[in-house]
Amino acid sequence: MRRERFVIDARVQQALGDGAPVVALESTIIAHGMPYPVNVETALEVERIVRRHGAVPATLGVVAGEVVVGLSAGQIELFATSREVEKAGERELPLVVARQAHAAVTAGASIAISEAAGIRVFVTGGIGGVGPLAAKDFDISADLQAIAAYSVITVCAGTKAFMDVPATLEYLETMRTPVATWRAAEFPLFYSRRSGVKSAWVARGPEEIARAFEAKMSLGMNGGMLVGVPVPEEDALPEEETRAAIGKALARIRETEVAGKAVTPFLLGAIKEETGGRSLRANVALIRNNASVGAEIAVALRRSA
Repeated sequence: MRRERFVIDARVQQALGDGAPVVALESTIIAHGMPYPVNVETALEVERIVRRHGAVPATLGVVAGEVVVGLSAGQIELFATSREVEKAGERELPLVVARQAHAAVTAGASIAISEAAGIRVFVTGGIGGVGPLAAKDFDISADLQAIAAYSVITVCAGTKAFMDVPATLEYLETMRTPVATWRAAEFPLFYSRRSGVKSAWVARGPEEIARAFEAKMSLGMNGGMLVGVPVPEEDALPEEETRAAIGKALARIRETEVAGKAVTPFLLGAIKEETGGRSLRANVALIRNNASVGAEIAVALRRSA
């Protein structure tokens, strides 16, 4: 993608020009991941958290066919309330731009935009992964290829809870993508701190991740890295509760005709119902926590430059 085609917020543009730390933030969590007004409150709070840690936030989206790097508060409100905001992965970007539509961008599309804009750290809630029935339906999220292809550090709380975690990590290994967990021995399970899958790389701090990323770039090894950050202990759901809610949500979707892009919002809503709303509280907590970690990494990258 061409950076000159983007509409970049003046503060983000200034930060990029000065070499200051910038953190990219996705917008599907605003338009399709949380109910109103929790979505807009969370989006604005996440931006404040990034600023408090010394970095500049840049929430990404497509507004009237223009790729925007650094949505305004009014645009975030639009994404939080309008039913006309579509969901766009990387393959859909040309379509929404051509139609001059509004679109929230997925993790994969956000990573692509981040690299083109010159942003090295991207924060999301959870990434897409290898689906639970991938052996039959080939459901492998385009997020994984974007993480592997673009030179951006992606900070998340693991895959979306209903994905196959071992298969996702195996796929990332096949794609030669370094995966770290943030001060934890196991890769996180989105709403829960543990997935039962041991981590090959436990990162103890932002400087360690920054040094590894800089080493990757200095070796001429393009592509990104993934950092899995466990949800804070006080907000986490027990692993068995998360797995039980996922199982019930998947059973519910098998009884419906929901397919394609509607699957994730449906499952998130079903899990929220099964957990009595506790999954939403965990979701808010984990994205806020991820923003703190992502900003720390962005600041560490600036120091190491």
